[in-house]
Amino acid sequence: MLTRRSFAARAGFAAAAARLLPEMAYAQRAAVNAADLPKDMVWLNANENPAGPPQVSLAAMREVLPTSGRYHYQEFRDIYATIARSEELSPEQIITGCGSSEVLHTSVDLLTSATRPLISVAPAYEGPIELARALGRPVVLTKLREDYTADVQKLADEAGKARGGLIYICNPNNPTSAMTTAKDIDWLVGNLPANTTLLVDEAYLHFGESPELKTALPYVRQGKDVIVTRTYSKIYGMAGLRVGFAAARPDIIERLMPLRMNVIPIVSARAVVAALGDQQTILRERRASLAHTRRELCDWLRESKVNFIEPHANFIMIDVGRNAREFINTMPRMGVAPGRPFPPLDNMLRVTIGTDQEMAKFREVFWKVYKG
Repeated sequence: MLTRRSFAARAGFAAAAARLLPEMAYAQRAAVNAADLPKDMVWLNANENPAGPPQVSLAAMREVLPTSGRYHYQEFRDIYATIARSEELSPEQIITGCGSSEVLHTSVDLLTSATRPLISVAPAYEGPIELARALGRPVVLTKLREDYTADVQKLADEAGKARGGLIYICNPNNPTSAMTTAKDIDWLVGNLPANTTLLVDEAYLHFGESPELKTALPYVRQGKDVIVTRTYSKIYGMAGLRVGFAAARPDIIERLMPLRMNVIPIVSARAVVAALGDQQTILRERRASLAHTRRELCDWLRESKVNFIEPHANFIMIDVGRNAREFINTMPRMGVAPGRPFPPLDNMLRVTIGTDQEMAKFREVFWKVYKG
């Protein structure tokens, strides 16, 4: 039943969400100001995949476009089943959304309150954190370890102090590109305080090569207090198509359902289903291609005596040795747009891994600014 109170709550949620998505907002501001920038700008600011959607997805979208005047509601049960089956889940264990942002936001809305904080690390992806603040929910941020990984014991301790909450981990972490190892995730799941849920954002998981980096989906299958979110924006190259999902126990999914928009365009849905039909090949080839370019960049940084955080995603955090705003403000005028500031890592510059040609341009421009 939609009461005035519930309507006001949902309206407030939508307004809060609209002010957020800092990644998207920053990229949009940069694009709006692009009239003053080089026409052949290299965009390395939003962790996008320059490969774009797979060919099978492009073909599927072309096929469905002529009938996209209809909602295609009759297809979506099979679409949800296909997404669930691709991760060895049942349809009752997933909920889809507009990218993973929507399901992250609904998770925060559901599982935090005035007495149940959102607990995360600093820095982390700000979407869930800023939403919690906009909704008036308490936020507790813990420091990263010296190796820039999440201190899972501190996260559990803070949840224990609060007598419950929502622990949010992006793995690999945005913006550091550092991973939380499978051993640490396992410890955290085994030591979650009462009334606490773990939310693991795996937007960048498929870019990692380390055997210590593993999905948290097995805990969902085991019925633990764990939610895992995924997106098709990153390794699948569908950032503009906006499809993602959350996986959790069926009882959690049922509680999340009323909080989402429940709208995925049929063009986007068909693109995802087509890609999942060739999932393993797409993931293997794209991970290998990205890893090759990433290794070349890391080798160049080491040879140039420039420090960086060991990356496990499609971006890297580079220690520029001084305030990174100099690079953020200067490089776009020279044809390369890096990421935005990420306090408290003020000397760190986040750079998306682009094509080989784009990274050659990055090295040229970066070095000019670095050497002053």
